[in-house]
Amino acid sequence: MAAARKPITQTSRLARRAAGTAAANRMVPEETPVAFSFAGTTHAVMMASPADFEDFALGFSLTEGIISSVDEIEAIEVEDQGAGIDIQIKLKDKANTRFQARRRRLAGPVGCGLCGIESIEEAMRSVDQVGASPLTLSENDIVQSVKLLSKVQPMHAETGAVHAAGFYVPGKGIIKAREDVGRHNALDKLAGALAHKAIDGSSGAVVVTSRVSVEMVQKTAAIGARFIIAVSAPTALAIRTADEAGMTLVALVRGDDFDIFTHPDRVTSGAARHVA
Repeated sequence: MAAARKPITQTSRLARRAAGTAAANRMVPEETPVAFSFAGTTHAVMMASPADFEDFALGFSLTEGIISSVDEIEAIEVEDQGAGIDIQIKLKDKANTRFQARRRRLAGPVGCGLCGIESIEEAMRSVDQVGASPLTLSENDIVQSVKLLSKVQPMHAETGAVHAAGFYVPGKGIIKAREDVGRHNALDKLAGALAHKAIDGSSGAVVVTSRVSVEMVQKTAAIGARFIIAVSAPTALAIRTADEAGMTLVALVRGDDFDIFTHPDRVTSGAARHVA
């Protein structure tokens, strides 16, 4: 296991205000390269907050379709390489065979992001239907979910510079939340935290502090949630993808106001049960 790194550090600055300029300190978030290595080979490197590494590894493996369940991982080892963190993920036999076949399929002489049909297909992978859970949310549930998420963001409270992803369950509030400098990373860490505790994704809603891209919808679908609730706007592709997946996408939650972009029938006008 890697030695613990602090996700927040203090730095000095010149604070310019209407009353004048003065030297002052400020807390800022750290970001560090985090590599995911499978079978000894680096698969991806993310710039991320140095925290919740095991949740990150498990969540990334699940939301990217590398594994289908926690049971397919044999071990996770976190190694501090100085310049960054290397997370070695050992897959069990069937999952490892499937992953190696995936790597061979995607390998090729490509040198620029989404080059070649295989890479494009991988980016535009189909999203499974999120299922027929009977869960509905009231209008107040949606408003409260964002308010409650703001109360469980200690890193953001100190820095004002990190994203959060939380899991809201009616009557219980935000039962899990994770923060990161990257919005996708925060969602992956949340996915891992839910999987570690065997929490059913269909029992609640994913709540995020960012805009909703198609990747955020894909990852929410992998969690199994029928709701994604966001404080910022969605992209057009995210809306189409959520609609096709049977997911209710609620965005631009500001105070008591919000917009429902897909499957509005799951949002009722009843009052939410109060939670702390």
